[in-house]
Amino acid sequence: MSLIERELQGAILILKLNRPEKQNALTRDMYQDLANAINEAHGDFGIRAVVITTTSGHFTAGNDLFDFLNEPPIEPGSPVMNFLEAVHNFAKPLIAAVTGNAVGIGTTMLFHCDYVTAHPNSRFSMPFVSLGLVPEAGSSLLFPRLVGHQIASQVFLSGEPFDANVAKSFGLVAEISESPLEIAMTFANKVAEQPPNAVIQTKALLKSELHEKVAAVMRAEGELFQMALQSDEAREAFMAFLAKRGK
Repeated sequence: MSLIERELQGAILILKLNRPEKQNALTRDMYQDLANAINEAHGDFGIRAVVITTTSGHFTAGNDLFDFLNEPPIEPGSPVMNFLEAVHNFAKPLIAAVTGNAVGIGTTMLFHCDYVTAHPNSRFSMPFVSLGLVPEAGSSLLFPRLVGHQIASQVFLSGEPFDANVAKSFGLVAEISESPLEIAMTFANKVAEQPPNAVIQTKALLKSELHEKVAAVMRAEGELFQMALQSDEAREAFMAFLAKRGK
């Protein structure tokens, strides 16, 4: 059983997170599989868009904490950085259909998406500070530009989750639906019918102002994240979190 399922529907590649017993907590191998699939879609002119979703009731619980503790994975060339670079540089529409929990990277990857749909039960969170860490995926730049400094500070510094309605008010989610994948696929197929070079060039223009800035911020975040992961503060926070979750 693949932990990242690939399904091709016409010109749309659907990537489904498939580790339901762990709420799709992402391992290094899963990150690399996602990066490979996105990079291959980038170079395949027959694929016009990529949709990321889940096979189960949750989008992702974020990073697999045991995997992170055993092998801190944010160094350059690591599977995590390969995935972040893949979503950042993907030239075609990147779409997400979210259900249930979208924790950490499950939320920050959405800043790189061109269209996001969410089930009403979706809950988003970026609990980096709560785990003794710092934001990643360029979110320390992209989130405050989306919602303003004070709301970004409130969310990042408290680590508190927010629901689909709040996510839509932030501009993180475009549509809330009981059938988020269906809505996402409708949009993906509509885009797939558009002249493909015009779509690619328009996305490049939309991202042009921040593209290099985001790449630089992601590198800086990665360095600080790596340092934080190795700190006693983070390890204590991880252990406290795991103990609380185990109760």
